[in-house]
Amino acid sequence: MLARARSRRRLYLVGIVLALLAFLAISAVLARVLSIDGTERSAITVLVKDEAAGNRSAMISRIQSCADNAGCRARVAADAANLRRSGTISILQLQPSAGFSLTSTVGTARVAWRADSSLPVVQCVRVRRAGDALSGFRVELLRLSRRIASDSNCPRQY
Repeated sequence: MLARARSRRRLYLVGIVLALLAFLAISAVLARVLSIDGTERSAITVLVKDEAAGNRSAMISRIQSCADNAGCRARVAADAANLRRSGTISILQLQPSAGFSLTSTVGTARVAWRADSSLPVVQCVRVRRAGDALSGFRVELLRLSRRIASDSNCPRQY
């Protein structure tokens, strides 16, 4: 009788430990998935700040494969010249490129920003969220659009 009670107690404790381990593993995966929005937001914010500062070389280094593409470099140079602003940059609105996903995605983020009291600038950023929930994600900025109208949606091609 005493041996049976000990056996049940051990089985009960093993069950609790396994449930706790499963909870911790699921929590870690969910934390990784939910933090990718913040990573994307940070990457886009830094790109916009470089653009407002007119820092073409920093913009080119942040956009995937832009250094190898003459068209991308030309677009970055034009954007850096046309959208250069002085003052503190504020992100007014940022719609992420994707929602909840456990795998890689490619999508378009829409960002509205301004410098101090200037008029808002709205642009679109093509973003790849590479990786998966288990191995981790990385954010790759693929393309930055020219300025679009404040009430416009992002175009399919830019």
